[in-house]
Amino acid sequence: MAMKLRLTRMGSKKRPFYRIVAVDSPTRRDGRALDYIGYYNPMVEPVELKVDQEKAKMWIERGAQPSDTVRALLKQAAQAAE
Repeated sequence: MAMKLRLTRMGSKKRPFYRIVAVDSPTRRDGRALDYIGYYNPMVEPVELKVDQEKAKMWIERGAQPSDTVRALLKQAAQAAE
């Protein structure tokens, strides 16, 4: 079964908040996650982004494919950590 790193939506209507999660690919968007890697809050200025780089690296080594958005967020988090 293919693994994915993707966003799951939290928060209320018109106030999105996202968690970065590791899931099996057929799992629905807000379904049960295998692991929580971090979060992304686009509603504050500056954008709030926290990613556990160790967990993300571990899941990618296990074969998880990040979505396009998560890939961009991981890059952004790595640049902020430097």
